[in-house]
Amino acid sequence: MEFEKLQTQNRFLVRQRLRLMVNQYEVHTERGDGSEGELVAFAQQKRLAFKEQVTLYADDSKTRPLLGFKARKRIDLASAYDVTDAGGQAIGVFRKDFKKSLLASTWHLDQPGLGVTTGSERNKFVAVLRRLWHVIPYAENLPFAWPYHFDFYAGDQVVFSVEKKFGFRDRYVVDIKDPRLDRRLVIAQAVGLDALQSR
Repeated sequence: MEFEKLQTQNRFLVRQRLRLMVNQYEVHTERGDGSEGELVAFAQQKRLAFKEQVTLYADDSKTRPLLGFKARKRIDLASAYDVTDAGGQAIGVFRKDFKKSLLASTWHLDQPGLGVTTGSERNKFVAVLRRLWHVIPYAENLPFAWPYHFDFYAGDQVVFSVEKKFGFRDRYVVDIKDPRLDRRLVIAQAVGLDALQSR
């Protein structure tokens, strides 16, 4: 999908594919009935990488890069991730706020010319429950199925949200409310929310 057409999209569906050694993600537009439309991005993330780097492609044949994000530091819980376009030009940065994330995961997304937006988990009870889930014996090996949601604010306005759907498979709906947001940056942050959530 061309950049101009991508920028007109206000809703994406993100789905994780189940694979043994890698995490794979598909990002689709959404049809009016809530079903998946055109595939706009495909990502593959190696598990247990020491320095996180994820490339998103225009399709699952992985022949045409669309964008990518890369950690600035190795194994840093508060590392920033630089997001670049297919040509390697910077389009923004996102980072986890480690201190605030102790109670509810919090991320900052910085788009040049737009400034910083901050996203955190909408439901603080679910945020705490998710943390407890990982310390319960045997439960930590099971996926946390309860849905959780992130709202990203610029000032007091929600500019986009990422909502996990109920189920054992990771599926998300991404709603964009600010037309100025670079959709590639939002897609990178949405994939990052799942791929990097436990770090």
